[in-house]
Amino acid sequence: MAYIEIRNLSKKFRDNVVLDNVDLDINRGEVVALIGPSGTGKSTLLRCLNRLENPESGTVSFEGKKYDLTTKKSKSKRELRQHTEMVFQQFNLLKNKNVLKNVIEGLKTVKKISRDEAEQIAYRELGKVGMIDRLTHYPRHLSGGQQQRVAIARALAMDPQLLLMDEPTSALDPELVGEVLMIIKKIAQEGNTILLVTHEMDFVKGVADRVVFLENGKIVANGTAKEVFENPRDERLKQFLIKVKQLDGSEYVI
Repeated sequence: MAYIEIRNLSKKFRDNVVLDNVDLDINRGEVVALIGPSGTGKSTLLRCLNRLENPESGTVSFEGKKYDLTTKKSKSKRELRQHTEMVFQQFNLLKNKNVLKNVIEGLKTVKKISRDEAEQIAYRELGKVGMIDRLTHYPRHLSGGQQQRVAIARALAMDPQLLLMDEPTSALDPELVGEVLMIIKKIAQEGNTILLVTHEMDFVKGVADRVVFLENGKIVANGTAKEVFENPRDERLKQFLIKVKQLDGSEYVI
């Protein structure tokens, strides 16, 4: 039994099938990267797991405890969300709260932790991402890279079983991408279980334990980074990687 098991996950928007009976296992401490063309269901998969989208079918199990991803019961949704935390493209920080309050908010309201304990956790996680000297700053006073680091600290503070990261560098200026990728690599090395959507292929090659290629809502390829990048067997995957390499000058070999 895998640490996390996703089964029969399907989602459509009107007549457009975005996810088509996706099955995916994720092991404890594993970093799984989702790659593929735009519009192929990568971000939707993450949003279904965090119940920001309502799928037509699907379940997810955490260490054998199964949840129905189609349930409309508020209590079930809340319980499911306690297993996952999401890092968004646009940071999604609370604009009217400073850095410290952004991190402790969920700890107090969701986990019902005392303010003192919440602050201790926040200090620890903000320290990990190099933001301990910005506790009283508001999001508007931070660069995009700093805001994303706070968002990562906020997610880690909730101690999720699965950290969902949806294109965490796509909204950043090019010079800020590297600092966020370094933080993600650091938390990956600490043993966090991560499901990551990104177009940063060189980064995927260096940090991901496993790479999953999605197209037309289906998993077309699933293997180690070495297998996917250096010996792609699926023709569509091969063409995708060639195109990406031409566009961004990535260093991986095809």
